Amino acid sequence: MTRTLLVLRPEPGNAATAAAARGLGLNTVAAPLFHSEAVPWDAPTDPTAYAGLLAGSAALFRLGGAEILKLRGVPVHAVGEATAAAAREAGFAVRQVAGGGMQLLVSALPPGLYLRPAGEAHVALDLPEGVRVDTRVVYAARALPLPDKATAAMRGGAVVLLHSGEAARHLAQESHRLALDRSGVTLACLAPRIAEAAGTGWQAVEIAPERTDQALLALAAQMCQNL
Repeated sequence: MTRTLLVLRPEPGNAATAAAARGLGLNTVAAPLFHSEAVPWDAPTDPTAYAGLLAGSAALFRLGGAEILKLRGVPVHAVGEATAAAAREAGFAVRQVAGGGMQLLVSALPPGLYLRPAGEAHVALDLPEGVRVDTRVVYAARALPLPDKATAAMRGGAVVLLHSGEAARHLAQESHRLALDRSGVTLACLAPRIAEAAGTGWQAVEIAPERTDQALLALAAQMCQNL
């Protein structure tokens, strides 16, 4: 007998991760904790003023609408292969693909002005000398209540996949609201800051060795076997 795996990331990533998990033979419950939606925004009138476009999520190309397409001439610096693929599909040239999050990507940039289309909840950046970032909010993630199937999975001692700090914080709030016992639930987190955002009281919290969905799923598969 193995633990159930609970996948909480928003769509369309949720379906992709859940399918990959089932392909590994894991008993998987898919229950998005957020719904992402576009918000009104305006692209800069002079895209040539920017040395690059900083892309932290594939969602910005999916939800950025006609405004994001006005920036096709700006080279993309993407966090992760999924974001890079979404950029290319939207007609952008990708100059760099980096792992490890937006902060690591920004820390290695040459001096210049960069455009960062982002979600409403985005990570603050520590900018290196000479690097300036113009942040424009393109989409927002709306929190959803934890559904009954997810609650049941957690009460049964699930392994929970956490892809973002926002999801970790909302899960912690929902577990408190629903009076769920955290001591039987284990968390598989994509990054250390996500683990920190989840708070304390969980049976175990593990962090993927690489910031990729594949590494996170491999970790979760091990955790599901360790009853």
